Amino acid sequence: MPDSSLQAVLFDLDGTLADTAPDLGAAANAVLIEECLAAKPLPELRPYTSQGVRGLLRAGFGIEPGHADYERLAQRFLDFYSDRLCVDTTLFAGIPELLDTLDDLGLGWGIVTNKRMRFTDPLVAQLGLTPRTPCVVSGDTTPQAKPSPLPILHACQLLGCDPLRTLYVGDDRRDIEAGRAAGCTTVAVSYGYLGHSGPLESWGADLIVDHPEQLADYVFRRVGPK
Repeated sequence: MPDSSLQAVLFDLDGTLADTAPDLGAAANAVLIEECLAAKPLPELRPYTSQGVRGLLRAGFGIEPGHADYERLAQRFLDFYSDRLCVDTTLFAGIPELLDTLDDLGLGWGIVTNKRMRFTDPLVAQLGLTPRTPCVVSGDTTPQAKPSPLPILHACQLLGCDPLRTLYVGDDRRDIEAGRAAGCTTVAVSYGYLGHSGPLESWGADLIVDHPEQLADYVFRRVGPK
């Protein structure tokens, strides 16, 4: 049986569980091409993908919400993305094995993302994760998205776990801020998109891992057979 000090693991989606950058980047480039601009290389767009449409329009067009063209371009981006949610998106290497470890240990796990429910639910289903967890919390599930702790607290309610005995794993500073505010132990993944929110070491995470295998080892050391 799992040690009572750890009850569940919650994950961000984009850049933590799944490499969604190819499909998000393709949607951004489709908008650029439609606007008669040159497509951008995926490595240039990749750091912005955890920030969704806001980040990718910033990377592609240099605009923020409030710009005269923002809403029109954001809608076109979402239209393109909805048509290719899971064309080239995959789970990161090591994630399937990590989830197997959590299942084998009897630990609950779930997803807490700022992606909107209309995209989250079909993407999670296409990745084959829907039957495995009762906990998928999207950016519009609760009144506030991350960095508010509300989505993580809601996820803990769904899993019936204590936030103080829960890990929250993410690849963006706001993930760590949300996890800390909820009372979770926080894990930052260096293999993710990371964004432009300062050095990973400055985020205040309790643990930094370079590969899902390291997180599996950490969890196993805490709750595995003694």
